[in-house]
Amino acid sequence: MPLLARVAPAIGLFFLAPLTAEFLMGNMAITNVGVLVGTVPLYGTGALLIREAVRRTGRGWPAMLAFGLAYGMFEEAFLTQTLWNQAWYGVRILDYGYVPALGTGVPWLMLMVGVHTIWSISVPIAVMETLAGPRRTEPWLKKRGFWAVAVFFAIYFGLGAFVTGALGGWFATPIQYAGAGVLVVAPIVLGLRLRRAAPSVAGRAPSPWVVFVFALVAGALFVLLYACDPTGLSPWLAGLPVPAWLSVLLYLALFAGVGVLVRRWSHGSGWSDAHRLALAAGAMLTYAWHSFPWKVIVPASPAADLTSNVIMTVAAVVLLVFAARRVAA
Repeated sequence: MPLLARVAPAIGLFFLAPLTAEFLMGNMAITNVGVLVGTVPLYGTGALLIREAVRRTGRGWPAMLAFGLAYGMFEEAFLTQTLWNQAWYGVRILDYGYVPALGTGVPWLMLMVGVHTIWSISVPIAVMETLAGPRRTEPWLKKRGFWAVAVFFAIYFGLGAFVTGALGGWFATPIQYAGAGVLVVAPIVLGLRLRRAAPSVAGRAPSPWVVFVFALVAGALFVLLYACDPTGLSPWLAGLPVPAWLSVLLYLALFAGVGVLVRRWSHGSGWSDAHRLALAAGAMLTYAWHSFPWKVIVPASPAADLTSNVIMTVAAVVLLVFAARRVAA
């Protein structure tokens, strides 16, 4: 197979991950070219490294999710340090539900768990694997390519963490870094242990359309459960008006409920590529509608923000249509 054809899915994932994580969500407008260049290695190498590590070792989606969680905790605790910095670039994201003993806002922690595990890592991987067709579970990189991505990931994140702390004039305490280390290592260890497939369960998986609607509803609940409004977001999307402690409980209930249902469906008869794509599509379109009332973090004009949201939404729909046609074929 020609080199370009072999690595095409890897290149696609490298760019799809950052575009989904930040630009489809509505955090940034695609006119911010400098930000786009900076986020490509941030998310692209992470998603590609996780996907290749899982597929090269014969593991599956449980390990993918565990590694995605570890990635999210690593990024937010060590690189951006949003888990600890109460005055992160002037946005007080930790005030809602801040626990002094932990040094972080627990609702924000819950938000980051879902944002990175699902949207930053799992959704781009699921879509690109669908487009890859017969190569869905095969490695897309040779061994040398895999290790090159791993080295680049380590260098980029190491330098990024130092620059972020130096520019912001703020570094977490050793105790906070140690606690974050546990949050990173624990899911990695869990992912390494998740190798064998779980046994099948009685029952049949529902229609892919039911799974798609379920993903849309679950995604809407997720983005609405963070009830803090530090950046002047549209009132109806700032979050459900619930106390921080209730938000945390609802997050935990949502994670558990979705996990139990998806696990049961995916191990029932009839589960297919169409169902996996339906989950990813529901999550991706959640970010698409979420982008319109959401205020950009990096400054951009209203026209640029709206144009970016329209372009990203149309692109997401087109990509999902191509993926659905690939499944049908």
